[in-house]
Amino acid sequence: QVQLVESGGGLVQAGGSLRLSCAASGRTFSSYAMGWFRQAPGKEREFVAAISWSGHSTDYADSVRGRFTISRDNAKSTVNLKMNSLKPEDTAVYYCAAALSRQPPISLGGFNYWGQGTQVTVSS
Repeated sequence: QVQLVESGGGLVQAGGSLRLSCAASGRTFSSYAMGWFRQAPGKEREFVAAISWSGHSTDYADSVRGRFTISRDNAKSTVNLKMNSLKPEDTAVYYCAAALSRQPPISLGGFNYWGQGTQVTVSS
């Protein structure tokens, strides 16, 4: 089992920044890939960013590439999402997810464990 707890969400004005963190426990953190997803009201959950077990490989949704940065600290069992130049359309509940593979799965369904989510609201 893997437990994931997100933190760092909140209310920010457009153009501002937030840093989300996800603390993992329960298994060897460095052995699995991690991802961030988000879900806005009335919409499906969508991919935001992912990172491999080593941190050497990352991937981003087109909508956030260049503005968001995913990183991980295997010594602290944490994964972070730095969000810059935030837009109102970034408003959503953000979820941390873990996959029992070293490389991120290509689909949402490939992630095995999920956190409870943290709300991010960007005002215009």
